[in-house]
Amino acid sequence: MSQTSLPPRSESRGQTKPTPAKGKKPKKVKKRKRGLSIFLGVFAGLLILVAAALGYVVLKTTDAIDNISSVSNNDEGVKVPVAESVKKKPVAMVLMGLDSRSHGGGLNTDVMMVAAFDPETKKATVVSIPRDTYIAVEGYKGRKANSIYAAFYSDAKSKGADTEKAQLAGKKAVSDVLGKLFGIDIKYAGIINFQGFSDVVDAVGGVKVNVDMRMKYTDNADGTKIDLQPGIQTLDGDKALDFVRYRKSNDGRNMSSDFDRNRRQSEVIGAIVDKLTSLGGAAKIGSVIEAVGNNIRIDMPSREITRMLETYYSVRSDDITFLALDGVWRSPYVYADETSLANVRTALKEKMGE
Repeated sequence: MSQTSLPPRSESRGQTKPTPAKGKKPKKVKKRKRGLSIFLGVFAGLLILVAAALGYVVLKTTDAIDNISSVSNNDEGVKVPVAESVKKKPVAMVLMGLDSRSHGGGLNTDVMMVAAFDPETKKATVVSIPRDTYIAVEGYKGRKANSIYAAFYSDAKSKGADTEKAQLAGKKAVSDVLGKLFGIDIKYAGIINFQGFSDVVDAVGGVKVNVDMRMKYTDNADGTKIDLQPGIQTLDGDKALDFVRYRKSNDGRNMSSDFDRNRRQSEVIGAIVDKLTSLGGAAKIGSVIEAVGNNIRIDMPSREITRMLETYYSVRSDDITFLALDGVWRSPYVYADETSLANVRTALKEKMGE
């Protein structure tokens, strides 16, 4: 098979796969931007948990579902028979996070996860992928994971495609590359933005969590201004996003480990579930639907989105297994650990029934 070269990017021109110096022990995965992967972890779980609350009103959410879908039901190429649908067969999708908030953003998918769903067990496996992971699979030139979508989107635009078709080209490329990496068929790809997380938390009236330390961090480059006092408190959408993203203070004193961020992720998901399953939360479902519909785009036909909500309406947080693809940092890439990669492949294949 011939190689499909990605369009050149200024940050990667001339780069080749680096070889570590003799005698040097590879460094652990670099911690920068890891807070963003926690965000997508939260949102991936959130999508599933929102489905639980939306199941009984799914027939009243046609507009929102049509808005989430980026393909047309009238396209013969996307029609899915019930026997082949998400109601009957396992399905895998890739979820990508873009920072499209008003203060900045770009095309690089700084957070990426692959999710596999089994309709028989009503369970899911979600795998996070470090943004700088070096991915080289048959038919594609090796690149960082977070640049694949941007490259194919830009290539499609340069050939005259409109925005919608360019987005679809980027999604399809990511699905194909990651499907080959993990040895599964990734049928769909979705784009989620930061604003969506904040909007959903606001839609349920905020979340009550325990801020475990003083969190103060400012980055004028991307508009980040985290300023949280410790203690139990109710956070609005923006502050909840700060809570799960926090890594360290500017002076380096209050450091946050992966364990801490994972615990915060679970705490936020639990708080959202409590809100959605309460009588008061049920009254907010309309706002939640609007928030989700305004901030997610997935190349899944709207009929399949409806079937997915109907199928997974009873899913709870303990039905979701979160895994991470581990690796080592050798500038400018993260190289996947072979054992971790094998374990992730096995977990996803098992969920897909392969």
